[in-house]
Amino acid sequence: MNIARTVRFQKAWKELNEGEKELAKKALRNMASDLRYPALRVKKMKGAEGIWEARVSQTLRITFQIQGGTIILRNIGRHDETLERP
Repeated sequence: MNIARTVRFQKAWKELNEGEKELAKKALRNMASDLRYPALRVKKMKGAEGIWEARVSQTLRITFQIQGGTIILRNIGRHDETLERP
């Protein structure tokens, strides 16, 4: 699948430290090749129509949408903060 990044995702990316960015890069590679990759634990977000979440690490999450063959990355960050504002 193709991956597109929103401006909000790009801003949130800049706030991550280098270790978090490396973990996120691995998660993004897995997302591009197989959204069902077990470590991602992809699931639909409750109360947010058409928005999904994926696990980067125990504390980091990515929120995204799928349009056609493209994954649109919406946000990345700490679990609670990111899921409050997908």
